[in-house]
Amino acid sequence: MIDGLDGLEGIVAAETVLSEVDGAAGRLVIRGCSLDQLSGQVPFEDVVHLLFDGFFDELREAGDLAAALGRARAEVFAEVQALDSRLKGLGTTEAVRALMARLPDGDDLTTALKLVAAPAVFTPAVSRARQGLSPIAPDASLGHARDMLRMIKGRSPTDAEAAGLDAYLVTVCDHGLNASTFAARVVASTRAGLTSAALAGISALKGPLHGGAPGPIIEMLDEIGAPENAQAWLEAALDRGDRLMGFGHRVYRVRDPRADALKRAVSRLINDGSNSTPGRLAFAEAVEQAALAVLKARKPNRSLQTNVELYTALLLEALAFPPDAFTCVFGAGRIAGWMAHAKEQQAGGRLIRPQSRYVGPEPRVAA
Repeated sequence: MIDGLDGLEGIVAAETVLSEVDGAAGRLVIRGCSLDQLSGQVPFEDVVHLLFDGFFDELREAGDLAAALGRARAEVFAEVQALDSRLKGLGTTEAVRALMARLPDGDDLTTALKLVAAPAVFTPAVSRARQGLSPIAPDASLGHARDMLRMIKGRSPTDAEAAGLDAYLVTVCDHGLNASTFAARVVASTRAGLTSAALAGISALKGPLHGGAPGPIIEMLDEIGAPENAQAWLEAALDRGDRLMGFGHRVYRVRDPRADALKRAVSRLINDGSNSTPGRLAFAEAVEQAALAVLKARKPNRSLQTNVELYTALLLEALAFPPDAFTCVFGAGRIAGWMAHAKEQQAGGRLIRPQSRYVGPEPRVAA
């Protein structure tokens, strides 16, 4: 492998006004705002407006955008009629992706808002259908996170539940040039349209090394079972060569700031008594500490700290999302960033077309 090109490590592939990930300091900045200023402080709709500002000529004021996003949820619900037995038999991410593919390509705000609405509507519909339950139509008058929870639960969520999901969507809305965002930008650079870019993003997000990781964390916690089992289970996993999901990050060399933001959201749910117990959080914290100790002992030359996945899993479990839907809930937040990055890439006007260096055999020369 050519030095510096292993996974494009350290290669700057774009300039952006959207977000900065400072891996050394453990800091995330989104359009001039720190994560702490946004997560749990402002609604997802306002962060969508923040990300979209300057990229859509027809962008409305924040309040109007919230109403437009509500209407977009109502409009995309029509695609749920295509949820037949074949789609129900697919994984949740595959089924949601197939429904999103029914949305026409375009580059305007209406298209972007429908795409932001899509995973929030399709994820509950697919999850309920897989349980033999009927999909629930959106309520355009509600906030985005509250409506998404209502559609999956079949009841009005508590204020704490709505606030918890809202904080999550904000926390994961954008994160530099991660794999799914880069995929979306590559497609956007071809002028294929926002739907095509979104499909590229969710396809990349599905991988277990990216957004597909939080689901297996629930399996890990359930298999460990009790704090006293953690060290032995974790040691055995590393002996098998398994990767410990929830720990280590390609960019962060210290603790992922999103982990703390989501841990606070879980704590607020516990204090409210909504769908979670102090015991589950305390158990996860014990596993976290055991994992950090094992990783430090086994890999002393690497900084493997807690990442966003651990407390993502705990929060989405507390909100009663099934683990196979976790990736799509991740996508429901990250798609705001995909759309903004796609528009930023289009504005730059340059097709992304890196070069490769051929290292295969040379053709034979006839004697």
